[in-house]
Amino acid sequence: MANSKGWFNLEAAGGVIPDTQFFEGDSAFSFLGLTRTQRLYGFIGCLAAGFVLSLLGSIFLFLGSLASFAILYAIGTIISLIGTGFLIGFTKQLKMMFKPVRVVATIVFLGSIGLIFVGAFVIRSDILCIIFVIIEYLAYTWYTLSYIPYARTAVLKVFGM
Repeated sequence: MANSKGWFNLEAAGGVIPDTQFFEGDSAFSFLGLTRTQRLYGFIGCLAAGFVLSLLGSIFLFLGSLASFAILYAIGTIISLIGTGFLIGFTKQLKMMFKPVRVVATIVFLGSIGLIFVGAFVIRSDILCIIFVIIEYLAYTWYTLSYIPYARTAVLKVFGM
């Protein structure tokens, strides 16, 4: 078998990743001279690290350590967002986040991260932290759906709205 690295071997495809909106322009990390494949690995690495930190934070929440939860969960979320810098750069990501079609979802998403800290450090309520995490996921889902044509409309139809 010529391809011994498995199905996720981007180099076997000639190191060519198709041009998409996610690779347009300069990446925030272009000064490092990373290839598109390396940028994709950076994105996936940040996404995975962010997920693991958020998961660890969630475990701490259920163990009763609100401070550890808030810190790990927020860092995990931020690292996941930083991963997009590998793909499209921070400036472009910020511009896209605050376009009229997704500005409300962005504000709710970012605000819920702040509210998790309020719930953990000010109010000290694990129930509120869980509610804010649910709100964050719903806002992020709505935000993400804005990138898929007609996805929001389809979701609204599914829920009879």
